[in-house]
Amino acid sequence: MSRFGSLTDQSLGLMNCRRSGPPRLASSRVSDEVSSSGPITEVQPNLSATRDAGREKYQLGSYGYGKNHVKLLYVHRDGSHHEIREYEVDTHLRLSTLKDYLEGDNEDIIATDSQKNTVYLLAKKHGVQTPEEFGILVCAHFLYTYRHVAEVNVNVEEYPWQRHHVDGEPHNHAFVFTPTATRYCQVTQLRNESPRIRGGLKNLRVLKTTQSSFTDFIQDEYRTLPDMNDRIFSTEVTASWDFSTASGVDFDRVWRTVKNCILSNFAGPPESGIYSPSVQNTLYLTEKCILDQVDQIYSIEMRMPNKHYFTLDLSKFPKLVQGENQEVYLPVDKPSGIIYAQLDRKAVVSKL
Repeated sequence: MSRFGSLTDQSLGLMNCRRSGPPRLASSRVSDEVSSSGPITEVQPNLSATRDAGREKYQLGSYGYGKNHVKLLYVHRDGSHHEIREYEVDTHLRLSTLKDYLEGDNEDIIATDSQKNTVYLLAKKHGVQTPEEFGILVCAHFLYTYRHVAEVNVNVEEYPWQRHHVDGEPHNHAFVFTPTATRYCQVTQLRNESPRIRGGLKNLRVLKTTQSSFTDFIQDEYRTLPDMNDRIFSTEVTASWDFSTASGVDFDRVWRTVKNCILSNFAGPPESGIYSPSVQNTLYLTEKCILDQVDQIYSIEMRMPNKHYFTLDLSKFPKLVQGENQEVYLPVDKPSGIIYAQLDRKAVVSKL
């Protein structure tokens, strides 16, 4: 359990979007508002928006709107011991009406500025737990509060802060930015449905100097790449995984497990390492490890682009270089190979 605490009963109530909430208050007409300088003149309708003779010929496909890059730092203070989580949040809404697009009627729009303020107020009211829990909370809030919201999408990216240590002792309130990998999640919820939760990891750059090969691939008239029995293996891992449930999931532990599976299948034991016959095989074994260790994940997708380091041929300099060059390499980032795969659990069908 996170030290930031579990979701309160009130926030759990927000998540039960199937129960009926209080009726949404109709927005006040502009003509009824009164400013300090007197009555406001009634806004005239946009007549061009209603003269849409060709509307029946077309239909909107995907649509929606929201607020991107809402940055939030939450500090949990337990006496002199503090913890922090810094997020960047996107909120996207799809309304059940189309009159904002088709008629220029803004009556149902929840302003993007209001969405930004909602992120801050929910953090203040309920605290900040894991990215996944916070995403669930934001989805539930919009569906519960506004009955005309049909779908909510929330993206949360966590900034990688770690506690500073002094002579091996953890500091109470100092932190170091350590971008080894970036954690993110995507939570989507339709009205009257359970949230769909996708966890993610990106920007995990890894390299090993041996225990990797690539041989015996197709030999044809297009091939120039020789068999490579021992090569530098480097990639930048991106992974995303789908949860089958949100009940009883320790999202922090799951994220650490995914990261550990990636590193253990890439690097292996510290003395001997682990052999990789191809990026494809390493990727598959990693995804299998994740599904084996986390029952609540039903699908995992990974992308592992090549970050090439080519051996330099220094044989043209015999007076300066003796022997084979195994020390100096040329980093080449483009073009690069890309390897990706999605591993799903098989559906279990009972046999009569």
